[in-house]
Amino acid sequence: MLFGIVQGSTYKDLRTQSAEQIVSLDFVGNAIGGLSVGEPKDEMEEMLAHTIQYLPEDKPRYLMGVGYPEDLLMAVSHGVDMFDCVLPTRNARTGHVFTSEGPLIYRNATHTLEDKPLDPNCDCKVCQRYSRSYIRHLYNQKEITVIILATYHSTYFYQKLMQNIRRSIQGNCFDLFRKEFLELYSTNGR
Repeated sequence: MLFGIVQGSTYKDLRTQSAEQIVSLDFVGNAIGGLSVGEPKDEMEEMLAHTIQYLPEDKPRYLMGVGYPEDLLMAVSHGVDMFDCVLPTRNARTGHVFTSEGPLIYRNATHTLEDKPLDPNCDCKVCQRYSRSYIRHLYNQKEITVIILATYHSTYFYQKLMQNIRRSIQGNCFDLFRKEFLELYSTNGR
């Protein structure tokens, strides 16, 4: 499937022009590019909200390169259907995973003796079998298994998040889901 990509940085007039031209080419779906590249989050949301109004609702709308959970929820609230991002796997390889309680930096010394799983609310096989202290130990020993375990957990977390988003949309309770998710989720990296 071929998608057209709307660009325009943080300039509304360029995004409008780009969106109108891309939509006129009648692609299978439309992508929004050039966001989440260093601009403030409020500016990213403003440009997304501006751009998406020019994209047809009956075709997939894909936001490129955006991956923080709070940003996915924001984008869905504006009508985005699809995402891609290296964030969950790249961060997992460097000692950082995503959890229902916010980002967790598992390489931190505070996890040296912690028996609890990466995410106490997760039912993935990593959280069911391994403690934070063991995952941290693997990381400090430069054991490649830690990359596999942390990547598995973060990928599982994102799959569950997207499943829950779909269910909340189908159940007409997305706003409530988003509010409850963000109340539990913290961006204070632990």
